[in-house]
Amino acid sequence: MMGDNRHNSEDSRIWGYVPADHIVGKPLFIWFSTKNGNIRDGINWNRIFKSASSM
Repeated sequence: MMGDNRHNSEDSRIWGYVPADHIVGKPLFIWFSTKNGNIRDGINWNRIFKSASSM
């Protein structure tokens, strides 16, 4: 889980795994997507700004 203030959030990148029962809400769309989770491998252009409900 990433916080709403990407560069200044203390989110799961800091404190780790988030249990499913702690998640409130759902995503609307995919903001940004990289191949294999690494920007060096490229960007998944076909996923950017697509609905997250179809994933």
